[in-house]
Amino acid sequence: MNGFLNTLVDIFREPSVIIGLIALLGLVLQRKSASDTLKGTIKAFVGFLVLAAGAGVVSGALTPFGDMFQHAFDVQGVVPNNEAIVGTVLTDFGTQAALIFFFGMVVNVLLARFTRLKYIYMSGHVALYLAAMTAVILMANGFESWEAVLWGSLAQGIVTTVSPALVQPFMRKVTKQENVALGHTGNVGIATSGWVAKLTKGDAAKSTEDLKIPSGLGFLRDTTVVIALSMGVIYLLVTLIAGPGYVESELSGGQWFVIWAIMQAGMFAAGVTIILAGVRVVLAEIIPAFKGISQKLVPNAKPALDVPIVFTFAPNAVLIGFLASFAAGLIGMGVLAAVGGTIIIPGIVAHFMTGGASGVIGNAVGGRRGAVLGSIANGLLITFLPLLILPRLGDVGLANSTFSDADFGVAGFLVGNAANWGHIAVIVLVLGSLVGVLVGSALVDRREKRNAPPADEAAPEQETQPVS
Repeated sequence: MNGFLNTLVDIFREPSVIIGLIALLGLVLQRKSASDTLKGTIKAFVGFLVLAAGAGVVSGALTPFGDMFQHAFDVQGVVPNNEAIVGTVLTDFGTQAALIFFFGMVVNVLLARFTRLKYIYMSGHVALYLAAMTAVILMANGFESWEAVLWGSLAQGIVTTVSPALVQPFMRKVTKQENVALGHTGNVGIATSGWVAKLTKGDAAKSTEDLKIPSGLGFLRDTTVVIALSMGVIYLLVTLIAGPGYVESELSGGQWFVIWAIMQAGMFAAGVTIILAGVRVVLAEIIPAFKGISQKLVPNAKPALDVPIVFTFAPNAVLIGFLASFAAGLIGMGVLAAVGGTIIIPGIVAHFMTGGASGVIGNAVGGRRGAVLGSIANGLLITFLPLLILPRLGDVGLANSTFSDADFGVAGFLVGNAANWGHIAVIVLVLGSLVGVLVGSALVDRREKRNAPPADEAAPEQETQPVS
């Protein structure tokens, strides 16, 4: 019996096996053929191993960069990059993260079914990253695995249900429809861009799409190219400041510092590409199962999709938003350097994705001014919010990367501080938030029913028509 239990523990200790079993469950529930079930399970299992391999590549590129940055500026430099930090987290807390990810989706579907927030969070990759952050915060603060999974899943489900609702009023202005929502861990920053655009009273008629952007800058819309080029520039600059002699004697093993810097930037971009490929393979097997189930369980459900869903509505705003957000990140980095302590180096992926979406939202609400100022607000948020969660990540927080998007900062700050106060504080926070969502939804329903005109007043003519 003990041998069987030990074997079971060994199985569930491997995150890749957990992911494979989740995919297997989804495929069986869909009544897929034996061939499709076997194929999907194996692809999910292997996809997670691909993700882990990519995480190793990214970690290998960031480690010497952190040493070099600290030598150059005598401070700790942290690059907000979800793929990099998630790879580190999943190495130690992959099982808990996988279970929080799975049961968090269940909570999201249940909340969508029984509340007014009919949003099914379909951006599985960032949901996985959110689960990883929740897992490491709870585990680093002394929670048992089952406790981390229980409270983490509830927290995950609440965030993924409420987050799309923050952006939905602005999404209506962008898409001119109601049947799609935005599901991303940058939603707090993206919604902030809409609020800033509204407050600054920009003219929505003066759209960014009336501007002519040189076709030569089209390469900035390719994430892999942007990461490789930007990280190449950053590596080279920091290498020059640290000193070629230091790099060649301590880090590169005698290799010419320019080639070494270019290779490290390329390895970072390659690692991110590998991770994204692994995530796509994993989610391709899990998300379709949940999509079909959720559509049957949640009438009038709205899929909350990843940020590229808005890019086609205002391509110029995407580029403007990225540049404005990144500029704000550089300003924020300068402020942090001036005051001393940990420096948040602008994360290219975060500024491109959330900055681009902020540009689109800001443009829809306040035109060019809204696109620029809204994206700047997002850029400042994702520069300073990561500082709030670094102390709550345990040993992982000492790494040279961290979670980047605004939702991570807000949710991580709340859960992390509650965990720091004690287990009871986390339970109160999670259950209080859950009750708030349920009660708030019920109150809005009641108010709408009370304000709705009676049926005999709403359609008196129909009731007086003769029946043929």
